[in-house]
Formats: sequence, structure tokens, C-alpha cells
Amino acid sequence: MTAGSTITQSATASLGRAARELELRRGEFDLAVHLGCVRTLPDEGGGGRRVARAEIDRLRSEAGFPETLHERVKAVGTTEGAALMGMTTTRFTRLARLGLVVPVKFYLNRYRAIVWLYLAEELRQFAADEKHAPLMKGRTPEGLRGQLEEGVDLRPRNWRGRHLGFQLRQSEDPWARAAVVASLLAPAAVAEVARDPYERAYLNRLRPDRASGAAPDSPSALIAERIMTADDPDEIGWLRADLRQTLSEARENRPAPRPGVSAVPPMPATRQDRPPAPARTTDATDEPDVARSRRLLGWLRRRNADANLPTAP
Repeated sequence: MTAGSTITQSATASLGRAARELELRRGEFDLAVHLGCVRTLPDEGGGGRRVARAEIDRLRSEAGFPETLHERVKAVGTTEGAALMGMTTTRFTRLARLGLVVPVKFYLNRYRAIVWLYLAEELRQFAADEKHAPLMKGRTPEGLRGQLEEGVDLRPRNWRGRHLGFQLRQSEDPWARAAVVASLLAPAAVAEVARDPYERAYLNRLRPDRASGAAPDSPSALIAERIMTADDPDEIGWLRADLRQTLSEARENRPAPRPGVSAVPPMPATRQDRPPAPARTTDATDEPDVARSRRLLGWLRRRNADANLPTAP
């Protein structure tokens, strides 16, 4: 181990140790990283990501620690979310299907039913906003009722938009960023953009881990795969255009590796080298380095809800 790496190791902590020192369960810690509440650094030794000691000290010194940190990453299901907002679970589900509240995570229960989770902080903010008062009680506005009758359910699509931001936050390398975008498209859609088979193979190699954690090809994995793959024509078109752009940026950085040709090592990460910024409590789609995800999520919300969103008298 070199002197430089020794200094780096001593000035940082592994993700598991950081979670313990911040008094977060691993699921909470992972969500904190995704949301930008906890910033990570690439391990110079190639061992994944780490957390700077200064970052841990900063969070532990905040007023109200650890309760305030727990509140930032608290994720709740439909029943608890409805109680937080003072409404029935039926009404809460309608708001979620319409894309007015956006899930932050999902998992499959033992019956292979999809369980969506939402940030408690965002739900409280939604309920406190006066312009949402007509949605909190009484009859659902006619325009929104029509969408529900047509079977609209924007939860998977809005989760994908948010997940895109999560993944881009951790991807400094241009090819890895292109792989993040490609991971939300079906293989045929990727092939239409990346016609070079070596590029497709490289994108697949860099593809981020799937969120389900289920065994490959299991029924649960197939259900999760459907959730994690864009299926709306407009969404697919948006992602294909973004894949073209990110691929162009990646090609300018270096070509995809080919048989008999040594792959050019990734360029050093630069985003995490900047001085830390104050912690954010908004979701990851508000971060500058995930602007593409922010545009997508905003576009989805405007297209499917805002046009019919009533305002308080």
C-alpha cells in the first residue's frame, strides 16, 4: 500500500462503518446516499465507494443528530403515508397513481405484490402546500378522475425517473453514465441507438445492479424487470435521445474495448473532488449532476398531472 493510499484509507470509512457511525440501518444509509444526504467518494484502490471522515463528522455535528438524519431518509408505505397526510389509503393511492406523490423505493412482498415506499418528508410537504388542498378531501377533480378510470398508474414511470437520478449521482465515468440510461431501456431499444455490438456489450458490463435483489430469471426478478424497464412511448423516446447524447460523450472520452485491444482506463473522477456542499434535504432529482433525471421527472409530472391540477380558491 502506498503512502497516498494509506492517507486516503485513514481519512475515509467503508460504507458499512459509516452507516454504523451515523446510526443508520443499511437500507436507510443507502437511501441517504441516493438522496445526497451522505456524500461518498470513489476508493482509489478500486474497492468501491467510501465516506470521508469529514463528512461523517459534519453529519454527526448537526443539531438533532441522529433524529434529524433519520427523518430525512424515513420511507413509508401507503398506510403510514396516508396517515401522515390525513387521508384514506384509497385517496393516497389515487394521488400516487396520478404521479402527484412519487415513490422513492419499492420491493416485492412474499406474495410478489409490489410495495411502494415514499419519503415521509415529501408527503408532509405536499400536505402542507395550500394549492393541494382540493386534492386532500372531497371529490377528485373530473380531469384526474378520467385518468384514473383509464387505468393510469405513473408510479413505475416516476420511480424510474427518480432512480435514474440516483444512479447518475454515483456515475462519474461517461460510459458508466451511458450504461445507467441504457439500463432503463429494453435491449431492442438500446440496439437501435448503440448499433456497435462491442459498445452494447460494454454498456451491459457496466449496467448498474438491479434494484430487486431477486435471483435472476425468478418470478420476482421478472416482475421487477418490468418495473425497471421503460414502457411508455414518450418515455422511451426521451431515454433513447438521452442515450444518444451520453454515448456521444462516452465515445469522445474513449472507445469501447474490443477483442485484442486493451481498454483505455476510465478518466479520474472529478465530481467528488470538489469541496463538500451543505447537505440537501430535497430528493436526488434536484442535484445539478442529475439534471437529465430532473428534466425527465418534471416532464412526466407536467404531462400527466399539472395540466389538470386544481388550485385552491
